[in-house]
Amino acid sequence: MTTQVSRSTAAPFASLETQFWTWQGHRIAYAAQGTGIPLILIHGFGASIGHWRRNIPVLAEAGYRVVAIDLLGFGKSDKPVADYCMELWQDLLRDFWTAHVQEPALFVGNSIGALLSLMMLANHPEMARGGVLLNAAGGLNHRPEELPLPLRVVMGTFTKVVSSAWIGPFLFQQIRSKPRLRRTLHQVYHDPTAVTDELIDLIYEPSCDKGAQKVFAAILTAPPGPKPEELLPRINQPLLVLWGEADPWTPISGAKLYRELAEQSDRVQFIPIPNTGHCPHDERPDVVNAHVIDWLSATFPQA
Repeated sequence: MTTQVSRSTAAPFASLETQFWTWQGHRIAYAAQGTGIPLILIHGFGASIGHWRRNIPVLAEAGYRVVAIDLLGFGKSDKPVADYCMELWQDLLRDFWTAHVQEPALFVGNSIGALLSLMMLANHPEMARGGVLLNAAGGLNHRPEELPLPLRVVMGTFTKVVSSAWIGPFLFQQIRSKPRLRRTLHQVYHDPTAVTDELIDLIYEPSCDKGAQKVFAAILTAPPGPKPEELLPRINQPLLVLWGEADPWTPISGAKLYRELAEQSDRVQFIPIPNTGHCPHDERPDVVNAHVIDWLSATFPQA
């Protein structure tokens, strides 16, 4: 495995030094700032390192070594044809930790990044001293049994169309267009002013990379991965769970399991964030940064 370093000069995270690491023959992008207890930031579907642009400098200044990674298939990382699944990215994170971190870290994730954080805590406890979950996804995709029959049929048809060699590329072009991205983000973010041109570009630009459409199709047809309720009983590390109350994708009504854990154990803290959607770290960075730093300071005091 080799490491190359190049400075990014493009928005939206020009102040971050983007580095590249080779994993299984593929180039993986990451960025690191600060010193101290390591925090590994894991983005959600369609996002990248830049989605943490308002968090990385603040957390680093607070006295932590902050490392953000572009998962294979996203951001500036390579986008090969592969069998994408949660377990593939878990292996990536395991090997990244071994190569670049090498001490127990806090895994901080949004959406599927939060589910990956749970997987690392449960399956590789020697690598994880705790986790921060932001609007945690229940799976990479919906499980058929979780959907009513009509929607199950619609989703089944949609995944077949997305995977089509003829219709799939056309559909992807429509979905990734900037006007469509803006409309989607206006649903996902509660505050419309948080949907900036910078955010649109952050998501749009990687979608122009070679292989992006095939990655999109592969992920939408991938298995959902483990359920949080299967992972949580095996996790003994402290957890901070933050949840935007206005999230239409992972509604806070589905966070009952985390609420109950917080009521039963001092090891888990659950904090709802009012008037906030699926990506609280980007929509309300000041609020999220303050909660994370306060929890870290209380849970993992540094000398």
